[in-house]
Amino acid sequence: MRDNGVRPARPHHRVTEEGHRVREVLTYARRGSRFSASQATAWEAHAERWVIPDEAVDGPGFSLDVVFGRKAPIIVEIGSGVGEATAALAATRPAYDVLAFEVWRPGVAETLGRLAAAEVDNVRLCGVDAVWSMEHLVVADSLAGLWTFFPDPWHKKKHHKRRLVTPGFARLAASRLAPGGVWRLATDWSDYARQMVEVLDAEPALTGGVVERWEERPVTKFERKGRNADRTITDLAYTRI
Repeated sequence: MRDNGVRPARPHHRVTEEGHRVREVLTYARRGSRFSASQATAWEAHAERWVIPDEAVDGPGFSLDVVFGRKAPIIVEIGSGVGEATAALAATRPAYDVLAFEVWRPGVAETLGRLAAAEVDNVRLCGVDAVWSMEHLVVADSLAGLWTFFPDPWHKKKHHKRRLVTPGFARLAASRLAPGGVWRLATDWSDYARQMVEVLDAEPALTGGVVERWEERPVTKFERKGRNADRTITDLAYTRI
């Protein structure tokens, strides 16, 4: 945050001195926004309570404690999809708050329905760029955990620069985890798994590696898709030193 308390502009909101929009490389691509009937119902019923409006993060008084209505250990999930893992894992962690980042609005709406069905109230969803948010909204040494399950692999070599797990983001993520906090990842793309290990092993503030499948993590549609394509599922866990 700047000295005057104003956060830098969010990605795709930055402009040059001439007023032109700054083109930026992001780790995601926005998809369609059309809701199904059930998603529309869930959005209407729960978005006001559980979804953080994008513009809310721009205010200097923005606080995650205020958003959740309490002070509790926070876990961040990046790319929550349709909320299969989000709802299941948050339900077993009522003493924690889960901040889930997802830019696909229908997925957010479906997540709302899952949260309501599971009677889960400790999750808030945010559609703002997760990398920007980790830097400007999350306090250093504060996160109890970080979940990154099946991030977009950007499998074409020319798109690898858009992958989330890079040395720069590893440094940022490590700085936001509290000592002892764990970053759990999963991917069904072997070359991305190798990149994750290379990048995270090189981050001095983290220790860990490939682990057995995390039993608590439910099998999501992305994992099922990977299995159906005979791709190997790799789980990783790295702890902040």
